[in-house]
Amino acid sequence: MSRVGTARVSVKGKNIDVTPSLREYSEKRVAKLSKFFQQREDVAVVVILSVEGDLHVAEITYQLGGLILRGESSTKDLYASIDAASDRIERQVRKYKTRIQKRVHDSPRFGDGLDGAAANGAPVDEVEVSDLRDRVVRTKRFPVKPMDVDEAIMQMELLGHDFFVFANAGSEQVNVVYKRKDGQYGLIEPVFG
Repeated sequence: MSRVGTARVSVKGKNIDVTPSLREYSEKRVAKLSKFFQQREDVAVVVILSVEGDLHVAEITYQLGGLILRGESSTKDLYASIDAASDRIERQVRKYKTRIQKRVHDSPRFGDGLDGAAANGAPVDEVEVSDLRDRVVRTKRFPVKPMDVDEAIMQMELLGHDFFVFANAGSEQVNVVYKRKDGQYGLIEPVFG
């Protein structure tokens, strides 16, 4: 793990050796994005580079307090994949800049800094499972944080997922927001008994 500006950066490889030039290039791209978070000391970035068949995959994850930004790209050139993943994160930050700044700087949930995986919203325990029935091939466990619906939608969009599980700060119940086929959002609120 190295430091790029105020960010802690880890560059890892799957099915590939991370050469010094790949590491340096990845850190250079991370440094470009770090301009958005210059005043923060709790930024952690994980860059995972992998080869899957003839595709080169770059996955960049920013962990900023309780906020997670993620960009992924697959191309036939690893450097192009790094660029595209970085560009996706930059577009996310620009799109949500005002909301991110407000949440990161004004909210005690996001302002506490990184305190292990549970505090930053990263999966606490990810287990490859091959003996579960049906087609469950992986189980992820993660901390469920209290937040409002708008914040959950923003986090879902930043992660690039179609759904997001969260603890609704208003009802104190676990809810799910999801992206509908028509581009709108849905909210699932469980009713017990």
